[in-house]
Amino acid sequence: MSRLKELRKIVDAEINKMEDPDKRTSATAHLYGVSLAATMIAKKRGLDPEIASMAAMLHDLHAYKSGSYDDHAHLGADLARQILTELALTDDAETEQICSAIYHHDDKPVVDSPMDEVLKDADVIDHCLKDSSKPVKEKEQARFEALCAEFEM
Repeated sequence: MSRLKELRKIVDAEINKMEDPDKRTSATAHLYGVSLAATMIAKKRGLDPEIASMAAMLHDLHAYKSGSYDDHAHLGADLARQILTELALTDDAETEQICSAIYHHDDKPVVDSPMDEVLKDADVIDHCLKDSSKPVKEKEQARFEALCAEFEM
C-alpha cells in the first residue's frame, strides 16, 4: 500500500469519529480537495506531489478532531508529527516539510518555503473554487489572483 493510502486510512478513521454527518462530509471534501489541489500544484512547480498531498490530508485534522480552529495550524503540525512518527511513513526531512507546511498554512499573506506555499495555495484553491457563488475572502484575494494567473484561469 502506498504511503498516501495508508495515511488516508488514518485520516478517514479520525474523520469518521465526528458525530455530525454534515461536518464529516465537509471535512472529507475539504481534506481530499486540498490534497488533489496540492498534488497538482506540486507537480507543476517541480516539488514532491506525494509529500504535498500528505501535508494536505493532515493540515486541518487537529481542527476536526478538537472542534476548534484556535491555533489549529500550529497544533495541527504537532498532531501531524505525532501521526507521521507513529506510522513511520516519512523520513525526518519529509516529516519536517509536511509539518512546516501545516504550521504555516494559515498565514496566507506571508511567503514561506516552496512546500509551505503549495499547501497555502491548495487551501485557497479549495476555499475559492468549492463554491464560486461565495466571494473570495479578503485575506485570500491576492493569493487567489496569483493562482489564477499561474494556472491561466
